Amino acid sequence: MDGSTATIDADLTKAPPAWSPAPVRALNFRVWFSYAVTLVGMFMALLDVQIVSSSLAELQAGLSASPDEIGWVQTSYLMAEVVMIPLSGYLSRMMGTRLLFTLSALGFTLMSLACAQSESLGSMILFRAAQGFLGGAMIPTVFSVAFGLFPAEKRALVSTLAGLVATMAPTLGPTIGGYLTQTLDWHWLFLINVGPGLAVALAAWLAIDFDRPNWSLLRGFDIAGFVLMAGFLGPLEYVLEEGPRYDWLSDGTVLIAAVIGVTCGIGFFWRVFTAREPIVDLRSFTDRNFAVGTLYSFVIGIGLYGAIYLVPAYLARVKGFNSLEIGEMMAITGIFQFISAPIAGALAKKVDPRLMLGAGFVMFAVAVYINAGLTVDWSYREFFLPQALRGFSIMLCFVPINTLALGTLPLSKLKNASGLYNLSRNLGGAIGLALINTMLIDRMQFHWNRLAEGMRLSRAPVDDFITNMTAKLGDTAVGDPTLAATKRLAGLVAREAMVLSFADCLLAIAAAFILALLLLPLVRKPGQTAAGGH
Repeated sequence: MDGSTATIDADLTKAPPAWSPAPVRALNFRVWFSYAVTLVGMFMALLDVQIVSSSLAELQAGLSASPDEIGWVQTSYLMAEVVMIPLSGYLSRMMGTRLLFTLSALGFTLMSLACAQSESLGSMILFRAAQGFLGGAMIPTVFSVAFGLFPAEKRALVSTLAGLVATMAPTLGPTIGGYLTQTLDWHWLFLINVGPGLAVALAAWLAIDFDRPNWSLLRGFDIAGFVLMAGFLGPLEYVLEEGPRYDWLSDGTVLIAAVIGVTCGIGFFWRVFTAREPIVDLRSFTDRNFAVGTLYSFVIGIGLYGAIYLVPAYLARVKGFNSLEIGEMMAITGIFQFISAPIAGALAKKVDPRLMLGAGFVMFAVAVYINAGLTVDWSYREFFLPQALRGFSIMLCFVPINTLALGTLPLSKLKNASGLYNLSRNLGGAIGLALINTMLIDRMQFHWNRLAEGMRLSRAPVDDFITNMTAKLGDTAVGDPTLAATKRLAGLVAREAMVLSFADCLLAIAAAFILALLLLPLVRKPGQTAAGGH
């Protein structure tokens, strides 16, 4: 052992504790206010994942980008955020929650302002990536604080609040984004963060006092591990986002990203298990509840982000809704999430979390199954029940998952485990969306072929449609009215094929939630003293 290594070891031995145990600190106004600050910060960071999703057309026009290029406004944010989330556990131990959260909120705010001032796609992508990376540290902090700072009897409440924010933000993203774009302009998608962001940064600096920094970890920072992790997660996110659009590995850029991701992934896992102070500690997965709970969080990511993507996409492509109309429809889910929060919190105190989780997953599956019966004639009335049921079920899923995954871990592992837990939800969303987009393309072709087989002119209904449409179009058609009528029929076939494709994807999500219940017997009920030790 050389001298520098010995010095590091000595510093680590003398370092202050990474966290003050919850029982030592009275739950006064400052504690609750500090927790509220972290909730607001997480809400902003998660909201910005989806706030641009219903306004990409306006961003495309404002930045003079092509339809293929504008997707990078969302992809760059996700790529950077997914790297920071697991890294935040190490940074929180090194810098302390107060400094990390303050810098994260301040950096996120400044990058939001920079995004609003962007005049080109290149600068927007750069600033969005920085915004996602800096804001990503605010997401896991909430969960580590909830289970590390508060005693067992308060965890149902704080877990409910964290779950409400974590699920409400992406649900409300399209609604808020659509409203801002329609009533103001796309710049306000980012300007809306400036005032709250500065307030959160100031409040975090003044109020948060959960722990102390351990700066000796700076000298032991695994730069190679960080580079490998970024090279693994960043390209992985890119492959999942862009793969369905470009037929996966048949596209050169996607193939290169996949090769980089796999190569760095192998190096990253090797580094994690060999480094003295790994950038991410995977030993939390030896806890069975955490391992299964993280998998459930992954499934929640599929359902949460998948449904948020499919319903607005259907409304835009099939129904022709604008961003504000889509937002109003999606608001149903958000309203019922809010209604269910106190109910989920009360149930969490009285009901076995495993039973609550099972009920939530079944309810979510039923909601998505009902939604899969959609037709082109569906209106607000038909959408209301599945949207409301899905919104109500999300909290019944999320609250017990938080308890089951993090409630059995010792205090010393919470910060790192919280990053991995939140990463699993993001990866679930990314992988789920990639599979959904691929499935939409494949099933669209399948249903088109099946429907087209029945569109022969020899069939009386088809011949009658062409004849009647030709007569209806008459002299108003550009060119041959018979050809125009045939194109109109082809458009109807394509529309119906698209509706059936959306239904298939919704059914697949419902099946994933039902299959996930098979793992429930592996989960054990957390004890009352869990997560309170070191």
